[in-house]
Amino acid sequence: MSDFESPLVSPRILISRMSAIGDAILTLPVACCLRDHFPDAYIGWVIEKKSAPMVRGHRDIDSVIELERGWFTSPKGILNARSILREHRFDISIDCQGNSKSALAGKLAGAKQRIGFAGKHAMELSGFFNNEKVTPVFHHVTDRSLELLTPLGIHHPDVRWDLPLEPSDRKWATSYRNSIRAPHVAILNPGGTWPSKLWEADRFASTARYLADRYGYHSLVVWGSFEERLMAEEIVELSDKTATLAPDTSLKTLAALIETGDLFISGDTGPLHMAVALKTRTIGLYGATRPGDSGPYNEVALQLQYESGSRRHRRKADNRAMKAIGVEHVCAVIDEMHAGSISRAA
Repeated sequence: MSDFESPLVSPRILISRMSAIGDAILTLPVACCLRDHFPDAYIGWVIEKKSAPMVRGHRDIDSVIELERGWFTSPKGILNARSILREHRFDISIDCQGNSKSALAGKLAGAKQRIGFAGKHAMELSGFFNNEKVTPVFHHVTDRSLELLTPLGIHHPDVRWDLPLEPSDRKWATSYRNSIRAPHVAILNPGGTWPSKLWEADRFASTARYLADRYGYHSLVVWGSFEERLMAEEIVELSDKTATLAPDTSLKTLAALIETGDLFISGDTGPLHMAVALKTRTIGLYGATRPGDSGPYNEVALQLQYESGSRRHRRKADNRAMKAIGVEHVCAVIDEMHAGSISRAA
């Protein structure tokens, strides 16, 4: 089937993207595009609970089915997932993750048309559970995911995110931003899920000092875990009062805070993609992953070295590839942004 010729007036469509906060955000344009093309469709999203806040409350999604991590590892978990998914009577599933659990969700949901990847992006048993395969042409996660809509007759999708934020979170973030007496605010995110994704604390601090001295920025250093807070505190200490430690935040309040910033600098992690979705100018720092695959969409990514090898190796590696990015490289991008020589893609 090359084009969508369903007799359904209001198709019931399941998006399957289970884990990773950043990848969930990168997949949001799929929901937006489906709503644009099928305004009367029932659109559901199956996701693991950790990443659910980035999807929950989205205006183009009718239901968010939240599953516990590891749900697919026991008969009880699989049967429970099947029972929950079948209640929604999905006709179509779209497997945007391309692995066993994401494809299994579509099968358990009872969807007759189960769209997934062909080729190298069809990992594990996904090819067995999906019955309609798309070989992607594009590299970026967002573009690849949107290619899965071609069997539904969608060939030139617009990319928008509409990240769901509560008015109360936006009100708090605006109030906090207004308490910072500086014409511009940069938000620095030193954290990362892998050691190999971390940039050095002293380099973040040097960047904060440059931003303050050259352009009048005050930097706000955000954090999540205890280890990230320690690194954030080190940056603040080294910044000569040009940076402040951000308060403790939830995912949603963090997103609202990022939205108030004029610039966001981070390694490859979930908040980076929040910034892009919220249209905050972004500089992504890359070493152990490829920005062509998961970079800040239509924003700036810096990579001078790549930690090659298996995913397992890159996850456990040190941050030598990140150390190849010097403060001077980041400051050069900042200068280009302020000179207007780096403009946003349309």
